[in-house]
Amino acid sequence: MFYENELRLLREVFRKCHLQTLLLDINEKVDSRVDMGLRYLVVGESPYDHTFEQLFSSVESGMLYHYVDAYLCHYVYFLLPEMPSEGVFLLGPYLSEELHRDQILELAERHRLPPSITTQLETYYATLPLLTVGSALLVMVDTFAEQLWGMSLKTVDIHRETEEVDWGLSAKKDETSWNMDMMQRRYDYENELMLAVEHGQNHKSEQFFGRFPATAMEARTADPLRNLQNYCIIMNTLSRKAAEKGGVHPVYLDKVSSEFAHKIERLPSVSQGQSLMQEMFQSYCRLVRKHSMKDYSAPVQKTIAQIDADLTADLSLHALAVSQNISDGYLSALFHRETGQTLTAFVNERRMKAACRLLSTTKLQIQTVAQHCGVLDVHYFSRLFKKYTGMTPLEYRESHR
Repeated sequence: MFYENELRLLREVFRKCHLQTLLLDINEKVDSRVDMGLRYLVVGESPYDHTFEQLFSSVESGMLYHYVDAYLCHYVYFLLPEMPSEGVFLLGPYLSEELHRDQILELAERHRLPPSITTQLETYYATLPLLTVGSALLVMVDTFAEQLWGMSLKTVDIHRETEEVDWGLSAKKDETSWNMDMMQRRYDYENELMLAVEHGQNHKSEQFFGRFPATAMEARTADPLRNLQNYCIIMNTLSRKAAEKGGVHPVYLDKVSSEFAHKIERLPSVSQGQSLMQEMFQSYCRLVRKHSMKDYSAPVQKTIAQIDADLTADLSLHALAVSQNISDGYLSALFHRETGQTLTAFVNERRMKAACRLLSTTKLQIQTVAQHCGVLDVHYFSRLFKKYTGMTPLEYRESHR
């Protein structure tokens, strides 16, 4: 196929955005993959013959189809040229707007589904990504299809209010199998998110939190807010471990973890859950980007952690070496080899960065700022600060008002 590389790239983009794409042979039987198991959940395998196979049997080249099924799930599909057999590209299912519990209950009633299935339906809809009209991802599909056919495609909208299936008399679903699939998706999501934290990939924030990741949140109590708080606690723990795996020393992690523990307990409403989750993800990613020490040896890691933990402490080479029961010369050589700086230069840089922050954000006297940065002689502090910034402390403060 002349477009094989482009198709592979397109599918990879959607995979990273948690959107399913399938390449289907319209001459073969359609299975439960096409709707991620929804119809299999409620009635078994049979309805696929009554829905998707009928749709795909009438697909024409040069047309882009937008299908909304009886369960408010959206799909985009079109015929692919040069396929070995009649091939269709399918994107979906996805939602155009978030479905709330009341809407799901009404939907279940319309299809005569038993109340016992409501929780599973909520879980299913929570796994679907949200794409609004005009979304950049949908524009990508439209552009890709146009380039394949070298023409503007005619868009065909298909809306189905009902499906010709006797839902009330349908075969019993395999709930265990379906629940295992949902659990696997939840764990896959968590693993992908934690891998991003481990590598400090905060640019992936929108990818994970464009819509609150309710797929990962198992309802364990009748209180939605408590469920959210429970999952935030889990995410806080997983993120902390992922950041630690990414090379962040516990001295940095403990403060951030504790702050989020307090925020979680004070969370006022479910509606603010997404922003808290996003803030948590970005904070741990920033920790990894700023404090990752996985390429340093244990003595250097501990030395840097000690420096950052208390700038007012005795941070001389001798004191830091004694704290680890190693020689001054060994620590000095090891630190310089791994960081590219002498220990003294590193300590001074950390202290001057802290001084810059205090001078620009507080009204503390220069002498007080010097003391908070571990330099007791204010005159020496001023000389050191000017060497580091090119300005005196007072000049720096004036320039940052």
